[in-house]
Amino acid sequence: METGSPAVKRKLVLEGLDCANCALKIENGVQKIDGVSACSVNFANQTLTLEMSSDRSDDILEQTKMKIRTLEPGIKVLDYGAASKPNHAHHQDHSHDHSTEAAEDGHGHTHDHAAESIKVMVARLITGLAIGAAAFALPLSEELEWILFLVAYLIVGGDIVFKALKNIVRGQVFDEYFLMSIATVGAFMIGEYPEGVAVMLFYQVGELFQSIAVNRSRKSIGALMDIRPDFANLKSDDEIRRVSPEEVRIGDFIVVRPGEKVPLDGKVIEGLSAMDTSALTGESLPREVAAGDDVLSGFMNKNGVLTIEVTKEFGESTVAKILDLVENASSKKAPTENFITKFARYYTPFVVIVAVLLAILPPLLFSGETFADWVYRALVFLVISCPCALVVSIPLGFFGGIGASSKNGVLVKGSNYLEALNDVKYVVFDKTGTLTKGAFKVNGIYPQNGWTEQELLRHAAFAEMHSTHPIAQSIREAYGQELNEEWVASYNEISGHGIQVRFEGREVLAGNAKLMNQENIKFTAPSELGTIVHVAIDKQYAGYLVIADEVKADSAQAIRLLKNLGIKKIVMLTGDIKAVGEAVGKKLGVDEVRSELLPQHKVEELEKIDRQKSSKEKIAFVGDGINDTPVLARADVGVAMGGLGSDSAIEAADIVIMTDEPSKLASAIKIAKRTRRIVWQNIIFAMLVKAVFLLLGAFGVATMWEAVFSDVGVTLLAVLNAMRVLKIKPI
Repeated sequence: METGSPAVKRKLVLEGLDCANCALKIENGVQKIDGVSACSVNFANQTLTLEMSSDRSDDILEQTKMKIRTLEPGIKVLDYGAASKPNHAHHQDHSHDHSTEAAEDGHGHTHDHAAESIKVMVARLITGLAIGAAAFALPLSEELEWILFLVAYLIVGGDIVFKALKNIVRGQVFDEYFLMSIATVGAFMIGEYPEGVAVMLFYQVGELFQSIAVNRSRKSIGALMDIRPDFANLKSDDEIRRVSPEEVRIGDFIVVRPGEKVPLDGKVIEGLSAMDTSALTGESLPREVAAGDDVLSGFMNKNGVLTIEVTKEFGESTVAKILDLVENASSKKAPTENFITKFARYYTPFVVIVAVLLAILPPLLFSGETFADWVYRALVFLVISCPCALVVSIPLGFFGGIGASSKNGVLVKGSNYLEALNDVKYVVFDKTGTLTKGAFKVNGIYPQNGWTEQELLRHAAFAEMHSTHPIAQSIREAYGQELNEEWVASYNEISGHGIQVRFEGREVLAGNAKLMNQENIKFTAPSELGTIVHVAIDKQYAGYLVIADEVKADSAQAIRLLKNLGIKKIVMLTGDIKAVGEAVGKKLGVDEVRSELLPQHKVEELEKIDRQKSSKEKIAFVGDGINDTPVLARADVGVAMGGLGSDSAIEAADIVIMTDEPSKLASAIKIAKRTRRIVWQNIIFAMLVKAVFLLLGAFGVATMWEAVFSDVGVTLLAVLNAMRVLKIKPI
């Protein structure tokens, strides 16, 4: 939502939302409420996000809850937790409710697989089957046979018929309860009692399996994101209390023992340990931390006991932000998802009209055709037509793709961005901090006129002793020994040139070529690339140091992997001088380098590339997010590197790479391509099976059995296929 528009965003948890068609109905119903500007139901994590006018938000929220109760009485509507407890309601929804309470779902079997509810469902199915089998096998009078089949039918599918009737009373006609009820009741009316019972039985068994598959998929995604800490050990007055992370305030001290998650962002005060950061960053190697180091919530403490001073409240901590990003991701739907939503809206009424015509016209138009025969065909046609497979599997596929990316250390803010990654053909990298470490390092020491390397470095280090410049810091780090202040006298910083000091009784000058020229010191211009620091001792040239920004270990591999994935052009932008930019570009194998750019020029360069590409192709910009916010926002897909550090990057970017590895972009593109492939497999598979069975149903070849398979069976297979997204291995 644009800032300045008077709209507020609210989120509700729909506990027990277990049918995709219901999700679609709720989304369409809430969308029509006056004052709601946008509404998105996320079937995969059972939430509803809506944007509405702020002046009437309470009233609209009340209407929304009433609407949901009317449309789906089996669903419990909960608030998404107050602001002080972000993501709590949802997280519980993922990890606790599944094992504890069974919420009755829209299909009359359970949403959460508590043993009791499964037993009840299985007992119903077995009892119904036994009674139906007895009626079928035993030589009974017609009336008794009919009564037994009816009892069996009501035991197996009475709840479905009851829900269909309730929905019809509320004006909700076209849903799968209606389709199943009309098909099976119709079978009874035309004397096909065994088929009516068997089809309902098959449908319920299929639904049970589908529900288990959907829940397993939800749980897998939940487990991927199960980084939310459950407690914090708060240290106060020499006692340690276990409290909820929300209760801890900035400045409090918490203790993290081996095997526990760090609950809030903070600074280590005492202790030494190795941290498993894989849940946040996807990095497998443990990270060593000691007093003075920063740690992020979601890290797992492996071996030492740490005392941490909290620097952010839970709502602002890394883990809360990540959970929020991943959970909100699905409110930004991919074009494929939006297409399916629109498709389902027109498709079901269309199919019902065709079915009515199929039942009425042939017996009227052709002699010898019976109504019973064509009504049966029409019923088969109706059952086949249910668009469940598409409506369930597509959001699950995208949600799984987002989950797989986050496990791999890449946060994707919406399925639309995951889908957009497929069309990225141009990748623009910022240089400093993205392809290079953004940290300077002494790369070469070149003494002259009889000085040794060590002496040259020592004089330079003492000269740069008080400077805060990164280059000065890199020289002091390269020297690596204690610097005694008393040895340095008359420190003088010459702005834009360098530094002049007296050290061990000698005058030392350290700086750029301008400083040497100003002091009339003769030197030969070096050919090495990088930042040159010249050193003169007592007005005599002593040599120079070369300082350069280090290229990241996996930058060259990142470029190579992107080329392999079919990226047409990789461009590097840098504020550095042309020679330095060209040298780094050549080393990494990028296609084009544009140097000496100020931040505002980067947007212009991006727009130039934008004009070259075709309308279907997309540009991704990868930056470290500190001064790249405008470019991140302008690119089709903005990718922030190491984004855990920079809040502005997390805001502006569409994708956040949680580590500092550019090669993770290639992994994200690979996951996006695989997700799209699986989603389209489901669409084509479901459409083909439906089309074949619709034809067979219309010509009387397919019976009710095939019809139910083409609905429930296809959905089940599509859900299982969507779960493969979670198993994608990164590059």
